[in-house]
Amino acid sequence: MALNIALLDIIACPLCKNKLKLDKEKQELICTADRLAYPVKQHIPVLLSSEARTLSLDEAEKWRS
Repeated sequence: MALNIALLDIIACPLCKNKLKLDKEKQELICTADRLAYPVKQHIPVLLSSEARTLSLDEAEKWRS
């Protein structure tokens, strides 16, 4: 079972409140504004900044489109 796509319509970045984008391959939720990638573990988004990884400029630019 994958992350519920409808969930993306209601959850937001806990820091800036922007929409998140799903990286299906890496199982991460991407915030382009803060350049953070939140992990999805066992189909549950972990929206803690302490658990997020910082995106490189190139990665963030890829998701801005």
